[in-house]
Amino acid sequence: MKLHDDVHNYYEKLMLDEIEAQKLTNVYDNDTMADFCCTVLNHLPPRYIRFEVDMAFYLPQSERESMIVQVKDAIEIAKSLIAKRANNG
Repeated sequence: MKLHDDVHNYYEKLMLDEIEAQKLTNVYDNDTMADFCCTVLNHLPPRYIRFEVDMAFYLPQSERESMIVQVKDAIEIAKSLIAKRANNG
């Protein structure tokens, strides 16, 4: 078993989906995006899974919607921190 291949944080997928929806890769360079993703994930609780299908099947819709809101909030925090860093740089 390779832990990094078999287990992952479900919030990573939700975060990447939202980054794509907001087209943030068009806004930030690769180095900034890496920092951005770390910042977002550090503002979210871990939710480890092995298979996406498990979350799709067992996660109540209300909880999924709550997780999406948490991701959007964490993205806004990260955007604010990056803007603050750019203004102080």
